[in-house]
Amino acid sequence: MQASPEVERQVEKFLYREAELLDSRQFDQWLESLAEDMTYEMPLRVTCEGGRSDVSSKTAHFLENRRTLELRVKRLKTDYAWAENPPSRTRRFVSNVRVEATANLNEVIAHSYFLIYRSRGSSTDIDLISGERVDLLRGAEGDWKLAKRTIIVDQAVLGTQNLAIFL
Repeated sequence: MQASPEVERQVEKFLYREAELLDSRQFDQWLESLAEDMTYEMPLRVTCEGGRSDVSSKTAHFLENRRTLELRVKRLKTDYAWAENPPSRTRRFVSNVRVEATANLNEVIAHSYFLIYRSRGSSTDIDLISGERVDLLRGAEGDWKLAKRTIIVDQAVLGTQNLAIFL
């Protein structure tokens, strides 16, 4: 069931603001937008024959929760985040946002496409990561909180050297 136009606009604003926070490396503020029971996962994309599902239900690039995301953010502030030294410069593009109402009036499911441009240091090498995100958003204190994110990348083999950035 389609969400109301007002809710759709609120969710779009939430996703755009999230992209801004991540691109400007405001990770503590980003963490504030996550629900306490949040899950964050990126199942492995697999190449299959015969029309079977091409997303693994058994293997993932990562499966995290709020606590592990907090630890990742904490680590980024240390000298031991070698995968992000120098820090990545990212630009996130979010589009094709579709919002569905759920049986719970306080929750919606948001589907969106994303494209992330990533560069590092003075290298001319860049990464492009594209895909779809399926988010469960929960209304909280007049705002939305991200309660679950499933990231489905378009690539079966990622061309990036690491996944130290948030998608």
